[in-house]
Amino acid sequence: MHAHHLPHPSAPAPFGERLRHWRQRRRLSQLELALQAEVSTRHLSCVETGRASPSREMVLRLAERLQLPPRERNALLVAAGYAPMYRERALDDPAMAAARNAVQRILDAHAPWPALAMDRHWNLVMHNRLVPLLLQGVAPELLKAPVNVLRLSLHPQGLAPRIHNLPQWREHLLERLRQQITATGDSTLAALAEELRALPGAPEHAAHALPGEHLGVLMPFRFDTPLGVLNLISTTTVFGTAVDITLQELALETFFPADDETAERLRALASHA
Repeated sequence: MHAHHLPHPSAPAPFGERLRHWRQRRRLSQLELALQAEVSTRHLSCVETGRASPSREMVLRLAERLQLPPRERNALLVAAGYAPMYRERALDDPAMAAARNAVQRILDAHAPWPALAMDRHWNLVMHNRLVPLLLQGVAPELLKAPVNVLRLSLHPQGLAPRIHNLPQWREHLLERLRQQITATGDSTLAALAEELRALPGAPEHAAHALPGEHLGVLMPFRFDTPLGVLNLISTTTVFGTAVDITLQELALETFFPADDETAERLRALASHA
């Protein structure tokens, strides 16, 4: 993961350099990629070294075989001299008002259960009214924008001391982050992963093996509040068919009560909002 570093998509990296970076990152030889993309190995080699220019069709075919996310497909097209395929507008852009309102309606409709939306770097961008109620007692500096959800969860001055299954939750979050870094090659996420791994681990009294936890399938989130322990499970939703990169990279994290007691506690919490 650390062997090949690629400039930020806005940097003027040659097409061949970007292509070689992603081919090596996906652990493919030139022969393997050439066979998958139905081009000759010689032509692919010439494209990587800059002796030949790819067609737009070939760029898109290579990007598809390399399973590149939309942001990197755009960067590959621009590096080859073509217009980007996907739009990218900030979430607060007036043109995104309808999409932004739709996301907020989804989050609000999830009440009285907590729900939030994060950008590609796990920064909190939207939430429903339950989320702030669960953040009481967090160090103020962790709540300064942009609020990073992973840092907020695992930092000892954040939510970490209140998470009963912190070892498993930490492992779950770091594994999700690792998979995202593998897929995107994002240097900001790689730096975040290093920062989080350097944070202190779980306190000695934290449980290390709680029943009902299945990494990758179901990960309960046991969280302490003034009303008692909340036993939650979460789901993540992404807009896989969005043609705007910002929407495509947006992730909605919605929490559900895992038992009747938690449901009652959440309703009571919501009633105080």
